[in-house]
Amino acid sequence: MKRRTGQDLSITRNWRLATQAVRGGTARSEFGETSEAIFLTSGYSYDRAEDAAARFAGEQGGMTYSRLQNPTVEMLEQRIALLEGAEACRTMASGMAAMTAVLLCQLQQGDHLVGGRAAFGSCRWLTDTLLPKFGIETTIVDARDPQAWQDALQPNTRVFFFETPANPTMDVVDLEAVCGIARANGVTSVVDNAFATPALQRPMEFGADVTAYSATKMMDGQGRVLAGAVCGTQDFIDNTLLPFTRNTGPTLSAFNAWVVLKGLETLDLRIRRQSESSLEVGRFLEARVPRILHPGLESHPQHALAARQMSAFGPIFAFEVADRAQAHALLNALELIDISNNIGDSRSLMTHPASTTHYGVSPEKRAEMGVSEGLLRLNVGLEDTDDLIEDLDQALRQVGL
Repeated sequence: MKRRTGQDLSITRNWRLATQAVRGGTARSEFGETSEAIFLTSGYSYDRAEDAAARFAGEQGGMTYSRLQNPTVEMLEQRIALLEGAEACRTMASGMAAMTAVLLCQLQQGDHLVGGRAAFGSCRWLTDTLLPKFGIETTIVDARDPQAWQDALQPNTRVFFFETPANPTMDVVDLEAVCGIARANGVTSVVDNAFATPALQRPMEFGADVTAYSATKMMDGQGRVLAGAVCGTQDFIDNTLLPFTRNTGPTLSAFNAWVVLKGLETLDLRIRRQSESSLEVGRFLEARVPRILHPGLESHPQHALAARQMSAFGPIFAFEVADRAQAHALLNALELIDISNNIGDSRSLMTHPASTTHYGVSPEKRAEMGVSEGLLRLNVGLEDTDDLIEDLDQALRQVGL
């Protein structure tokens, strides 16, 4: 069998994002397939015992075991790295596997982390519950205030960890300011960029050291598989992250990698169409609900910052009604939009974070994060925008809005 043919990165890196999303990282076997192949194998054979020894010693290229390398997974990692503008990427079994690994691989007992207050419920569980179990101190700040990050620094601070836009309150963090504070103090900045993806925002261009993703969301884009990814320098991926993941095993399956590869081919088209629809739906809701949190609307307090950092505002936003009872009634009145805690799907989905994605967070912490009992999060899909507005209109009328 001929050796698989990969790409010349000196050429690939010059392609624009939409081209990279379709072709980046592609490697072909001797069959010359146009669609990426799925390599469903756990192990690999060697021509000679000496080849096996050389591969394990790092003296010879090639695959050894699919917990460490897989041709399909490797194509996805190269493609995401190209989209991100990063030197390297490592994928994982889920978004939370990626978030857990990117923190635990570089923190140890006695270290200190500063995290943003507004975050996915499971990410707050990492900072508030898991890390302290290992003797890692954490300080939670209002991520929108750069001075809060500066004030939270300690001699043992190792990591800044935040989302922008944040889930579900849509807080926007000044990437250049916060990542600049981190870099000036020898701190690694880790940015969860799942809501925007590299199609709309590239945190490394603003000084971020590491980006992390739930590729389950916009990268797959059709609610099919779980996947996660971490991007950074080659040194960080190979010498900090890889020793952790190779020995703990949060491995992405080849099939799931293939599905995300297919999703990336339409990422740019989907996320821009959904961003346009999201703004249209947001403008409709702005006139009907007590409060809306959409960074694409001028009413958002950080609209100007979001416009500087993002090329479009994404498909996700939040809005508030009176209380939990009215929020649940509105969800129950929907006829087209699904009640679902997922995001990034081509279908429009809505959820009540306080009773779903953030149910495990105490009421006091939810209040601190800005997750009120009346908050609803909406993912705008690819349906006709008029149909979505009509569905929201009839549901709002049923609950007196």
